[in-house]
Amino acid sequence: MTRTLRVTYSLSFLGLLVGMGAWSTAGFESFQRTEHMTLLNGKLAKAAETHYDDQFPIKRLGTNLWAALDFKLFNEGRPGVVLGRDQWLFSDEEFKPSAGAEQQMQDNLALIRGVRDTLQKHGSQLVLAIIPAKARVYSEYIGKEQPASLHDDLYNQFHAQARQANVFAPDLMAAMEQAKARGQVFLRTDTHWTPMGAEVAAQALAEAVSRQSLLNGDPQTFITEAGSTAPYKGDLTNFLPLDPLFSNLLPTPDNLQQRTTRPASADAENGDALFTDTQIPVALVGTSYSANPHWNFLGALQQALRSDVANYAEDGHGPLLPMLKYLQSDAFKNAPPQVVVWEFPERYLPMGNDLSSFDPQWIAQLKHSRQSEENLALSSTRANH
Repeated sequence: MTRTLRVTYSLSFLGLLVGMGAWSTAGFESFQRTEHMTLLNGKLAKAAETHYDDQFPIKRLGTNLWAALDFKLFNEGRPGVVLGRDQWLFSDEEFKPSAGAEQQMQDNLALIRGVRDTLQKHGSQLVLAIIPAKARVYSEYIGKEQPASLHDDLYNQFHAQARQANVFAPDLMAAMEQAKARGQVFLRTDTHWTPMGAEVAAQALAEAVSRQSLLNGDPQTFITEAGSTAPYKGDLTNFLPLDPLFSNLLPTPDNLQQRTTRPASADAENGDALFTDTQIPVALVGTSYSANPHWNFLGALQQALRSDVANYAEDGHGPLLPMLKYLQSDAFKNAPPQVVVWEFPERYLPMGNDLSSFDPQWIAQLKHSRQSEENLALSSTRANH
């Protein structure tokens, strides 16, 4: 290599380093310092380092490029998403098998029975709202990857076992299937249902509750108002890290219409705060299907049931943990509702849960609350034969 080439090579390399360094500093424009971040406690340096690492252009370039190759060549995304037809995305939780699934299903069903019995002791009726998987409702959009055999009949199996345990669980699958002709009941790029899907489920639950005459008291009137419709980037696109270099490869965003529900009476809306906690006849417990206001499931349930509903659902914790927390809450102990709607996506039945924050003895009591009674009934049946 001649001296001229070496100088050119060195200058080019230095220029590249300076350019990349200047480019990387642009990431600090979005860095936001909080009052808890100081030089003395080290939190400022740590936060800045983490932010810089996340925004480092070479890392972003590599991530985007690798994701684009996976997406275009192999029609795959990161673990967490399954790519379907016509830009439909599905959660891989609805496809992959779970370790120890059979035992976990029995454990979770035992907890469901224990929850039902605990509610009944306090005069509350459990309504189990089993949400069918998006991949089940829209199976026509599943691509080359098929759900594991565990999921084939999971919804019907869940329902059959709930009925066998005398747990009231209205069928929402049939209502969802019928509603598909009128519009989308699940978002194409998101794990969750649309506001329309939430409304369909709420109406099916309300009809079942009405047939069983589970609610007493004067009905209330609620009004749902439709807001603007705007593009919505679903949570499943987070597993396709194509932004910003290959954002044109991403599926087209969904269109999401915001809905809000309010009492028809101004007096009911303003209410006396002294009695609010003791007069709500329905409690809603569940996952982000209920907790996220984007879907307006709470409002749809209020309108369909013609009753006020207190929402104890939580985002990101599955259906079991929020219910166990609710059973131990003062809100339940001091003012048990007439009805507890427990929103429970089917895919969570075979999944494990971290119950370490609860008293193990209490969890064991919940799981065995009906076992002795069922064993006694079984023994009696065998004796009669």
